[in-house]
Amino acid sequence: MGRGRQKAKHTKIARELKYFSPDTNYNALEAEIGSHSTEAHAGWSEEDFAEEDSHR
Repeated sequence: MGRGRQKAKHTKIARELKYFSPDTNYNALEAEIGSHSTEAHAGWSEEDFAEEDSHR
């Protein structure tokens, strides 16, 4: 017994997190994603994926 207050607090926090929508800076996000995507995939080749497919 005595868990009602704790559960109510967790429910309140979960509800706040669920409906919280921060202001997103899409320009900064696009710059961050765009700058790393070409560099990260430059070293990959089709041979790397062929080895993974042969294991199945």
